[in-house]
Amino acid sequence: MLTRVAVLSDIHGALPALEAVLAEPDVATPEKIVLTGDIAAGPQPVEVLDLLTGLGDRACWVRGNADRELVEARAGRGTPFEVSNWAAGQLREDQVARLAALPLTVTLEIAGLGPVLFCHATPRDDEEVVLVDTRTARWTEVFTDLPEEVTTIVCGHTHMPFTRLADRRLVVNPGSVGMPYGGPGAYWALLGPGVQLRRTRFDVDAACARVAAESGFPDAAGWADEYLRSRNSDIDALTVFGPLDGR
Repeated sequence: MLTRVAVLSDIHGALPALEAVLAEPDVATPEKIVLTGDIAAGPQPVEVLDLLTGLGDRACWVRGNADRELVEARAGRGTPFEVSNWAAGQLREDQVARLAALPLTVTLEIAGLGPVLFCHATPRDDEEVVLVDTRTARWTEVFTDLPEEVTTIVCGHTHMPFTRLADRRLVVNPGSVGMPYGGPGAYWALLGPGVQLRRTRFDVDAACARVAAESGFPDAAGWADEYLRSRNSDIDALTVFGPLDGR
């Protein structure tokens, strides 16, 4: 059984934000770091994947929709996102193979929480939308067929941190490391024996300048300005995502 687990979601190829989180003592010391998807689709995909691969067995990887889409784009099926299409072309073959092999879910036993299921969007789909204000019936639906003993689910996908009870299960979204909605900083979570939502602050000006200078993505400066500065608020994001959760 694990005593403490750090959860990093939606890194989206943002190397300075990832480095800031990995420097946190509470990320450096837990037995496991779980990556709940959308890892590399961004302006520094190769560098982010290399850094995470260097964590070895401490890192536990879960597939996000953007990871799947990078593999598909590499195979000639493009995505609607310019940065994803560009990132797919940057990856080495070993990196594409790693992303292609990622599981939809992983379950780990964590002290104080029991069996915890990690996924990207929902346990059954890597791009389904559930939000902090999603109706209870929707939560019940997406939890269909989960083992009864799994009473904590950790997801990502919508880039907004929250914890809530839903149909007797605790749902945790750590927020996004690289594309936060709601305020600058890199968001993540620490599990065991309870749940702590964390935000790591870093020099956003320096991070934006670095992404613009180091990335080969043509609009790297614009990407960094929008996402590392968190130009999109949580209200903006909920307005866009709300209709997608079946409400």
